[in-house]
Amino acid sequence: MARSLSRRAFLTGLVTWAGTAALLSSCRSGENETPGDQGPASGTRSSPTLPATTGTPAVVSSTGSRVRVVYWGSFSGALGEAEQAVVQRFNESQDDVELEYQFQGSYEETAQKLAQAVAARQTPDVVLLSDVWWFKFYLNGVIAPLDDFFQARQIDLADYVDPLINEGIREGSVYWVPFARSTPLFYYNKEAWSEAGLPDRGPRTWDEFRQWVPELVRSDGGTTTRYAFAHPNAASYIAWLFQGVIWQFGGRYSDPDFTIRLAEPAGVEAGQFYRSTVAEGWAVASQDPNADFVNGLTAAMMASTASLGGLSRSAPFEVGTAFLPEGPAGFGCCTGGSGLAILADKPREIQEAAFNYLAFATSTETTIFWSQSTGYMPVRKSAVESEEMKRFYEENPNFRTAVEQLPKTRPQDAARVFIPNGDQIIGKGLERVTINQEEPQVVFAEVAQTLESEAQPVLAQLAQRER
Repeated sequence: MARSLSRRAFLTGLVTWAGTAALLSSCRSGENETPGDQGPASGTRSSPTLPATTGTPAVVSSTGSRVRVVYWGSFSGALGEAEQAVVQRFNESQDDVELEYQFQGSYEETAQKLAQAVAARQTPDVVLLSDVWWFKFYLNGVIAPLDDFFQARQIDLADYVDPLINEGIREGSVYWVPFARSTPLFYYNKEAWSEAGLPDRGPRTWDEFRQWVPELVRSDGGTTTRYAFAHPNAASYIAWLFQGVIWQFGGRYSDPDFTIRLAEPAGVEAGQFYRSTVAEGWAVASQDPNADFVNGLTAAMMASTASLGGLSRSAPFEVGTAFLPEGPAGFGCCTGGSGLAILADKPREIQEAAFNYLAFATSTETTIFWSQSTGYMPVRKSAVESEEMKRFYEENPNFRTAVEQLPKTRPQDAARVFIPNGDQIIGKGLERVTINQEEPQVVFAEVAQTLESEAQPVLAQLAQRER
């Protein structure tokens, strides 16, 4: 049975955590603030249209006036425009709920502000939380279980894509509903591939990619003018991308019980591989991999599906996408992105009204619109299987890559997604390996020690929250 912490213990822990999170407030969201994430490609397809008649039967009783619901979001640029289009369509589709959208900044900034808002008892009603932040708020009892709302609306949870909905379930209840969900993809410059005489596909393995490297790297007078590959920094979620790579080498960040495994031999081998890509001169540690890719400074990269729309529009060359390359231990890839949650301290009427938006935003019709506009994956099976998406994938095969890769993904390791700041702790270590060229064995041992320390409060809270 779940148990809540005392309010004093909860607020003390949350405010302390908010102070730590403030250190990350300048970090960019790897999926919502990069130059490549700028919406659909012009000239390649028409903009999808969200049906104005999409229904959202209200759970709340009509009182003659609309229930006001405050929604905190994290998307800017074209992603923000697409999300606001969803909000507008929701407001126009019914007369019971008026959703007020409030942009809060990156995923990290949104999480930090929510922690502060909880302490001040001035929270929004519904919030977008990333894969690495929702669990913290679940653990502290901030977000509500949603099973009753799904049942009241007779929404079949089985229609949600299994790996995506399952990640938001704790103790048999749904707390976090997939909305903007992604996987990493291997992006490549088809023009560079053609010039190099390479097959029009991604490398099947990292060893194969290494064989292609000499044909992709360009130099002028001893200066590299084009690298074969780019690594992001911690702020752009290198730890998210390395999650798949460490699996590909037979390692992992941690076990589900928070036993840290990063510094074990397989993890160190994966770190040595990353270090060698830069040391050998064919990969670069980039401050902005998307921009470097578009500008032709790199021939390939791993990045989120959320980058697809913007890259397709802004790149002066045809962009290719592929599954992630395999390593010595085979394939490895995780999911990522964000989902919607409703605050637990709200009156029932407000929660029901907030759920009306959540149901609309994750409906079959809306997730089709959202996916076609952004590159994020549809979160409903009925959307993936719809004739509209089938036609869209035929015309835009790059958008199909993530959906086809999804069945091969696995849930992320607890150390990254459940330890507060775990993503950045690991990411800063990876920066030391790629940028500073420090020995992975030394760096990962230090990072593992930090993760072990940071895991202890989580384990204590879990012992109280889940029994």
